[in-house]
Amino acid sequence: MPEDELAQLLAAADMSEVGPRIRQARVTRGMTQEALAGGDVSIGYVSRIESGKRRPDAALLARLAERLHLSPLVLLSGVPDPVRASLQVTLDHAELALRGGSAADAEQQLASVWADLMASGHPDLERRARLTRALTREALGRLDDAIIELEDLWAAGSGGDAIQVAVALSRCYRESGDLTRAIETGERQLERLRGLELDGSDAAVQLTVTMAAAYFERGDVAHAVRLCRRAIERAEELGSPLAKASAYWNASVMESHRGAVDAAVPLAASALRHMESAEDNRNLARLHSALGSMQLRLDPPRIEEARTNLETAGRQYEWSSASRVDVLRNALSFAQADLLSGDIAGAETRATAVLEEARGTAPILCADALLLLGRAAAGRDDADGAARHYRKAVLELSSIGSDRAAAGAWYELGALLEELGLERDALQAYRSAAASTGLVTTFRRQGGDDHRTASQSWQHL
Repeated sequence: MPEDELAQLLAAADMSEVGPRIRQARVTRGMTQEALAGGDVSIGYVSRIESGKRRPDAALLARLAERLHLSPLVLLSGVPDPVRASLQVTLDHAELALRGGSAADAEQQLASVWADLMASGHPDLERRARLTRALTREALGRLDDAIIELEDLWAAGSGGDAIQVAVALSRCYRESGDLTRAIETGERQLERLRGLELDGSDAAVQLTVTMAAAYFERGDVAHAVRLCRRAIERAEELGSPLAKASAYWNASVMESHRGAVDAAVPLAASALRHMESAEDNRNLARLHSALGSMQLRLDPPRIEEARTNLETAGRQYEWSSASRVDVLRNALSFAQADLLSGDIAGAETRATAVLEEARGTAPILCADALLLLGRAAAGRDDADGAARHYRKAVLELSSIGSDRAAAGAWYELGALLEELGLERDALQAYRSAAASTGLVTTFRRQGGDDHRTASQSWQHL
């Protein structure tokens, strides 16, 4: 715009409206008054412009607008910046695509405007785009890429999305097997919420149960269960459907893994009712999947009811922002249903496909797939195959510090080998289970003393 035309518009403008508009643009971009002044004028002069008490000349207004990455006309008229509006529309579409289960489309839309977003000078849009890209990468199964993006957001400081970033980062750490960082991230954000007296909020409940899951995987079962119980109490006080669904859901998962499946199923059903009220498609699908998995662990298993829930989850995953880990875990539950139905070949095919896709990115899921392959091998009376798969599962679990799960895998292998009549090998597996819980066994071998930790004996299976 020519300077003389800008001067005419500036002379007619109401500074009581223009000044606050300049201030709002500066605050939105996270700029200080000193940065906006840029050495052209004093901080005090910028302050007086923003309060509407001073009218800058046309040249200064143009420089202020440039630093704010806006046109002078936007500052004078309040008309929305067309560039920002266009970027917002594309970002809205990317988020809708992600929520609708089209992560690849979301990634493509983000890529089409990424350079413009990063050069736009709008920190709020840039942060929103980075979070959307991180969640998109998680949905596509690229956990390491998602973690890198989320770590950058976490390090950049606390925005309005800080809790969402913390929950996503803790979740991705857990799925990738980094249980210590998953817990540390959750604890740090919870401490911040306590300082703000927001530790009883809806978001705090979701963060608590996300962190509790990491504690549980690491073997701190009692602490994880206590966290979930406190989360349920707070969720009931809040009356939030999403908070109650999250709390009951995680409590049900923990009861299930502790072996109390009969107690877990009603908790999961309660969580499902609350989640339907919250209209959270991704978590509704995950809950159907979790409930189906629990129904397979009942005695006797409710295979057909489980398949119905797993099929429902599969359909819902198609139009939600579910991650590949979510989808693969549902597929693995289908494999378990096949195994319980006597379709060993079908179970092995599904589990192998899950293992191949999850390898290198989701160690907990890989271990679960290997355990199922071990059970399938045992179902064919293939003791060597069962032992081979179980050993690999234990290596996956031990590598991420999940000693509780590793001990459970050893114990389960011992029981299978015992059923097959391989008592010596079963005894070695039981010793390895003891070692995984921190116990050391001492035994005498014929021909001399042999003092070993039981964790060494697995190599001989």
